[in-house]
Amino acid sequence: MIASVSGVVRQVRLDAAVISVGGVGMLVQASPRTLAGLREGKPAELATSLVVREDSLTLFGFTDDDERSTFEALQSVSGIGPRLALSLLAVHEPEALRRAIATDDLAALRKVPGVGLKSAQRMVLELKGKLGLPGAPGSAPAAAPEPDDESWRGQVRDALVGLGWAAKAADDAITKVAPPAGEPVDVPAVLRAALQRLGRA
Repeated sequence: MIASVSGVVRQVRLDAAVISVGGVGMLVQASPRTLAGLREGKPAELATSLVVREDSLTLFGFTDDDERSTFEALQSVSGIGPRLALSLLAVHEPEALRRAIATDDLAALRKVPGVGLKSAQRMVLELKGKLGLPGAPGSAPAAAPEPDDESWRGQVRDALVGLGWAAKAADDAITKVAPPAGEPVDVPAVLRAALQRLGRA
């Protein structure tokens, strides 16, 4: 089991990053929230989960242990694999998922592309009590670094398109939730706001 990777970020892709660890480039699949905090050429450390299949070994990376634990718990639900679990974490932080499960908020869970009514019901049934209570210690989201230029728009747009939204719809949502010019930009927060707006569309 590879519990974490630490090294220099060599490349940040739409749905993954390459991190150089001891001279080896590790391809790590990750959510837009996690990828938004990485910068090429800068050091990074990610909690990881290795998913083993008959024909593949896939490494998934997370900002912290709480996100990784939530990812692994989600896959215990019938019908939820690693890709859908990652999509759930792209739309909702672990604390939001704990709250949705604890309060039977099916509408919040169904905002995630690929999650229908039956999937949401299964999550509530099978995960209640397993993710911990909302507000549990250590469940607060990690602070996101502030982007230094307009590149945040491209990051958010690419993340939304990668999750299945049309480019035009993504651009429209970004425009509506973008902070005023000159204000600091929290990329994960903007991404969550755009996803919420698209979920209501």
